[in-house]
Amino acid sequence: MINVLAIITAKPGKRDEVLAAFRANVPAVKAEQGCIEYGAAVDAAGVGGFQTKFGDDAFVVIEKWESLDALKAHAASPHMAAYGAKTKELLASRVIHVLSPA
Repeated sequence: MINVLAIITAKPGKRDEVLAAFRANVPAVKAEQGCIEYGAAVDAAGVGGFQTKFGDDAFVVIEKWESLDALKAHAASPHMAAYGAKTKELLASRVIHVLSPA
């Protein structure tokens, strides 16, 4: 199994617009062969001082894939290219961590 944490930081005030495009793309991603989990998360409220926040303009995409080949096919899919084109000008940064179980 392959785990992915993608930290997406939108330009100031654009997170909701990026999340709307992300949510519209989720059904196509979840239909991909090898997709186990794919969803966005934002900082939880009311956690307290031990939390390190990503911030108001950021969200994290939490993904699980059956294999590296499934992840590579996802990255090359037409719907991901369309999502990337739609959100490119709205993003400040995108950091992707691809992880194997320890």
